[in-house]
Amino acid sequence: MKIDRLIGIIIYLLNRDIVNSRELSEKFEVSYRTIQRDIETLNLSGIPIISIQGVNGGYKIEENFKIKKQHINKEDYNYIIAALKGLDSGYNNRNIKKILEQITYYLKSDNLEDSRIKLDLSVLKENKVINENLKIIEKALENKTLLEFSYFNSYNQESFRIIEPIGLIYKWYSWYVLGYCLEKKDYRLFKVVRIKKLNLKNINFSKNHDSFEKLVEKIEKKDISKDLKIKIRFEKEILNAIEEYFPNAKITILENGNYLLETYLPDYENVWKGIFLSFGNKIEILEPENLKQEFLKKAEEIIFLYKNL
Repeated sequence: MKIDRLIGIIIYLLNRDIVNSRELSEKFEVSYRTIQRDIETLNLSGIPIISIQGVNGGYKIEENFKIKKQHINKEDYNYIIAALKGLDSGYNNRNIKKILEQITYYLKSDNLEDSRIKLDLSVLKENKVINENLKIIEKALENKTLLEFSYFNSYNQESFRIIEPIGLIYKWYSWYVLGYCLEKKDYRLFKVVRIKKLNLKNINFSKNHDSFEKLVEKIEKKDISKDLKIKIRFEKEILNAIEEYFPNAKITILENGNYLLETYLPDYENVWKGIFLSFGNKIEILEPENLKQEFLKKAEEIIFLYKNL
């Protein structure tokens, strides 16, 4: 619909400096002429969009144009504040506290009600060493300088890495830094807890990188291709726990009253393996065979340990 596209163009321009017709045409899948008509429509409706000529030209919204706070109601602001408080509860960052303080002060005259939603992300908080590493990574991100460190993979194999850091991600209950690895000549995710001897190098990036969002999307698609297809038979008494820990899995009931779980999980992570191990003999791994053998070996190691105490 045209109205959806017009709103989309406004938001797209607000989040960027100058955008040319080709980019808008590709983004909204319409012709150049349609984009021109849309820009004319927006100008007539009072949105001050400037047309800039030249090689680096395009469209931009006037700098002094602001969305007035009357356009957002009290409930909307409550959601924004709740999100900021949630992020602040799990991530030590002075800028987050500063933004929260500013927006709270700015809106105090509006007599905002207490939010009915509270996000407690304190589980995100890491130990002192990791928090220090996060600060170093943030500094490298801000200055676009290299990082060097020793890295231990999930099999405890050590390697020395130098990367151009692109951004921080929280997934699978841990912080990761996305960076361009100078040795591998490719983008990699590095789990912060596995990083040791982290140093900030006073060397600027050697190349321009795509946007953080696009790079995350690319690397996640690549990671999905490495995911393991898991099939597990489990007993009814742990059904609720399985649904809690693996909400996106396909679960079907079997004729004998047990259940079958089918899902894809990342081979490079061990968190889900620990969850399955905690269920003991309430689950049986059916596929893949190498995972079955891995669990069998782990069980034998545990038995050997306790038999020889």
